[in-house]
Amino acid sequence: MATSMPAQSIIETRGAQMFPTLTPGEMDRLRRFGQVRSFPKGAMLARTGQVGDGFFAFFSGEIEITQNNGKHGSEHIVTHGPGTFMGEIAQLSGRPSLVDAHALTDVEALVIPPERLRALLVAEAELGERIMRALILRRVGLIETGGGGPVFVGSKGDPAILRLVNFVRRNGHPYQLLDPASDTCAQALVDRFDVEPDAMPIVLCPGGQILHNPSEAALARCIGLARPVDGERLYDVVIIGAGPSGLAAAVYAGSEGLSVLAVDCRSFGGQAGASARIENYLGFPTGISGMALMARAFTQAQKFGVDFAIPEEAVKLRCGTDPCWLELTTGEKVQARTVVIATGARYRRLGVSGLDAYEGISVHYWASPMEASLSSGEDVAFVGGGNSAGQAVVYMAGFAARITIFARRPLEATMSRYLVDRINGMDNVEIINDAEIDALEGEDGKLEAVIWRDRTSGALARRAVRQLFSFIGADPNTDWLADSSISLDANRFVHTGEGAGGDRHPLETSRRGIFAIGDVRSGSVKRVASSVGDGAQVVAALHGVLAARRGHAPAELPLARA
Repeated sequence: MATSMPAQSIIETRGAQMFPTLTPGEMDRLRRFGQVRSFPKGAMLARTGQVGDGFFAFFSGEIEITQNNGKHGSEHIVTHGPGTFMGEIAQLSGRPSLVDAHALTDVEALVIPPERLRALLVAEAELGERIMRALILRRVGLIETGGGGPVFVGSKGDPAILRLVNFVRRNGHPYQLLDPASDTCAQALVDRFDVEPDAMPIVLCPGGQILHNPSEAALARCIGLARPVDGERLYDVVIIGAGPSGLAAAVYAGSEGLSVLAVDCRSFGGQAGASARIENYLGFPTGISGMALMARAFTQAQKFGVDFAIPEEAVKLRCGTDPCWLELTTGEKVQARTVVIATGARYRRLGVSGLDAYEGISVHYWASPMEASLSSGEDVAFVGGGNSAGQAVVYMAGFAARITIFARRPLEATMSRYLVDRINGMDNVEIINDAEIDALEGEDGKLEAVIWRDRTSGALARRAVRQLFSFIGADPNTDWLADSSISLDANRFVHTGEGAGGDRHPLETSRRGIFAIGDVRSGSVKRVASSVGDGAQVVAALHGVLAARRGHAPAELPLARA
């Protein structure tokens, strides 16, 4: 009988790329980007939860890197020596450290602050590529172990836990989850802090703070993801939304020297970031998870100096004169010469009674590893027949005992052929066409069955399921534009080009200097590649507006074509 081999850690499989040793010549090439400093034996070069000095490249000495694993205190990761360097993705933007760094001997190091590290990655292409790869892999390693991130203590089935875990996971941040029901360490923490049941879950932040069932915004501040927005700075462009279109615009605008702030109310990646696997995106013949694709774009934008405000939600846009003003839910205001609206769409909810009680526990709008864990060995149902539903079904079929797909039309009419063929070949997937969900059955938010209706005959039937995944489309996220005078179509998508009136650029709205891209744009093609194309195309138009306002060129943009 064949036995499966235990999974190897990323350090075991890609350790040489994670921790390369640079040659003396390469170390010399780094000197112009930083300052040489000396540290005595015993010095702390970095502390978990605190913003450090940046990226360190070592000329001499030994430095031990450790992480807090949540249960047993510090755990050794690696010992750096001459020719090695210390840092991971957090150092690109000056976020708090996820590790501790302790000098075992006297140390001489080149210290490179975040803005100079970004300059290094751009100016030194080959060397910068090796360094960037190491930074990315080190973050992947920390996510793999949970080191340096918050520790969540609570039940795996608690909707608050699901909400918080999905938030940090979607933002590419490490975390650990300890369930008091099965983990004695978790129960010891609950007892130690005398936590009442109604105060659960608790979160232990890397800096030592303890939060009780926090909001995503409070958690983001505690772990250093969110920082105050500089209201005095005038950005060339503010991008509202960090999905595929927003990230593409951020990457291209940042790479061309524009000052950019990207705002998102939840995480980078948008709905694409929740896709288990995207197989029809150019350049990835074996497919790629939405999270992996969007994380690469997010890192790339940071490399080019783009600022991010996540989670921050835009609530008002005023653009009567130059500059525009964007107001956030925190009350903070941002100034911008131009604005790009990339807010995408919001998940459409099932029109059934009592849905609120099940959301976050048994009803879900994406399929991540957390939902896969909840569905393991269970009967689950999917509603919807688009590509997002198909990708999620393919992913979840490896975990669930049985999957029922309820669709209004045959999958061939709404789903890509490769997904239809794959689903048709799965033994544990059943498709029920011309059907819709009529009611939910269960107690305390735990789903037991769905009642579905045959749309032709009107007959009702019951199907026992424990988890329900809803992929029935989305509505444009434009309610916040109500007072902006920006023209919307009958379905509340943003008019652009000829539809916006006058001689507009194809991506320009009814307000000069304000553009809309991606799914929020009226008439857009709802595909990741199309959204990325919008993001790339809009940057040329931004340059035209900015040049005109600086008096370098006439205020003329390419007109929309018929």
